[in-house]
Amino acid sequence: MPPLDLLIIFTLGTFLMRSAGCAVNDYADQDFDRHVERTKNRPITSGQISGMEAVAIAALLALFSFALIQPLNLLTKQLSVFAVIVAAIYPFTKRVFAMPQAVLGIAFGFGIPMAYAASQNQVPLEAWVLFVGNIFWTIAYDTAYAMVDRDDDLRLGLRTSAITFGRYDVLAIAVSYALLLFSQLWVAYLAQLNDWFWLGWIGALVCAIYHVSLVRTRQREACFKAFRHNNWLGAFLFLGIVLGLLG
Repeated sequence: MPPLDLLIIFTLGTFLMRSAGCAVNDYADQDFDRHVERTKNRPITSGQISGMEAVAIAALLALFSFALIQPLNLLTKQLSVFAVIVAAIYPFTKRVFAMPQAVLGIAFGFGIPMAYAASQNQVPLEAWVLFVGNIFWTIAYDTAYAMVDRDDDLRLGLRTSAITFGRYDVLAIAVSYALLLFSQLWVAYLAQLNDWFWLGWIGALVCAIYHVSLVRTRQREACFKAFRHNNWLGAFLFLGIVLGLLG
């Protein structure tokens, strides 16, 4: 169980870095977003703020996030440098990399080894298993998200996992969810979580099955619904870990 101060630092840091990442992403995609019906009203594209304002906001949020980890050990600070670099380059990988969702997974999940480093001054195996599982989770839900915009992305020449997987998109999402859920079982074993962990894990499994049933239709609304419903899958996994630790 992490100390309360670490829990607060990483919760706030996650919020700040996600927000910074959104600002950078909107800056990077502004020339594409105006051609997509779903994104044409984003702040930069609609003219509510300028691109430089978005960059300044992202830099300020990243600076606040970095200030939060100053009381922590050197290993955590070293890992944070890599985390910031990945978060900054992700929005631009959609132009050159066939699987930008994997880069997003690294950016979203790098708080995991950082949190272990902060609490244990090392990054054990279970941290890397969690980290890799998180990458596959991101591939699963962000592929569903990319399926919503696949036609627009093809027209604009962007690269996404939905385009790369092609007709195997649904299978890829199912496999990615399976690898996520397997990683959680592995971590539960390594961390010796109690049987209450299964309550959350089974709930997450039901969510994953529901999401696959939605994306099988390949309809935009259904794929977007599957993407947005992942907060429930994450909540079940979180619940399982908390219960598994408390027993």
